[in-house]
Amino acid sequence: MLDALSDVLRVIRLSGGVFLEAELTAPWCINGRISSQDCKPFMEAPRHVIASHFVAAGHMQIQVDGGAAVDVKAGELVLLPRNDLHAFGSDLSLAPLLASQVVKPPDVGGISRINYGGGGELTQLLCGFLGTETPFSPLLSSLPPLLILDVRATGSGAWIESSFRFAVSEIAAGRVGSATVIAKLSELLFVQAVSQYVASLPAERRGWLAGLRDPHIGRALALLHARPTEGWTAEALALEVGMSRSVFAERFTTLVGQPPMQYLTLWRMHVAAQQLREGRGNVAQIGFAVGYESEAAFSRAFKRQFGTSPGNWRRQSA
Repeated sequence: MLDALSDVLRVIRLSGGVFLEAELTAPWCINGRISSQDCKPFMEAPRHVIASHFVAAGHMQIQVDGGAAVDVKAGELVLLPRNDLHAFGSDLSLAPLLASQVVKPPDVGGISRINYGGGGELTQLLCGFLGTETPFSPLLSSLPPLLILDVRATGSGAWIESSFRFAVSEIAAGRVGSATVIAKLSELLFVQAVSQYVASLPAERRGWLAGLRDPHIGRALALLHARPTEGWTAEALALEVGMSRSVFAERFTTLVGQPPMQYLTLWRMHVAAQQLREGRGNVAQIGFAVGYESEAAFSRAFKRQFGTSPGNWRRQSA
């Protein structure tokens, strides 16, 4: 399961940052959503953002679009895979302020800050993001609006937390080299949060992550990821994983949310986008590298997926 997830993360290339340090005293309540401006010190405005809040001290509640309020305590990381508008605070019954009303802009080379609240119990937050130019919809649609990871309970919890704090303090002091540390730690924590979520999924759950956990469908996904240029058919995949074609196709579609060959096209386009971004050959060569003998056929498939031609994508990514 982790290999297939690693494949996806390698191809979509998440990059992260911490852009805000907040000291909040009860009572307080804020409405927020990450904007492209928040990401600018670390990367050009990404097409998709996963928001994060690390509770360094104290505790808070968080609620997405009127859903149930969730308690979050010190040492826990909250991830919002779809960057939904959310309320967070010591008391969510209070009228929330917009984050933009209380954020103090950063000093040169530093990060933004919030010092706000009624003077009661202190909560300290580090707010950040993971961004990507090529969001992988099967993964994102499989995730809940909120993921919560107890960083201190992970195998390297103490080391991760101390490294995270140190890197943020370095950025706050204007030493931006630590941004790379934050990006890698953020990606590591995202993988751990997703792995923990998959382990908790009930047997009847559907979605890409449930497909990874299924012995037959997970094997098929691994094959498609490992050998995307192969001339796969549903029959060939079914034979590889020891199922009949009809049972395999139905189970794959039910779990993953799309038929096997449609998924293969999606995966090929993401691999191609990665190669275009990294400058690996011309458009025809990259098309051939992901299974297309015709540059025109590859370009049409790419434009259907990303809304622009491979050449334009490469220029925009550059």
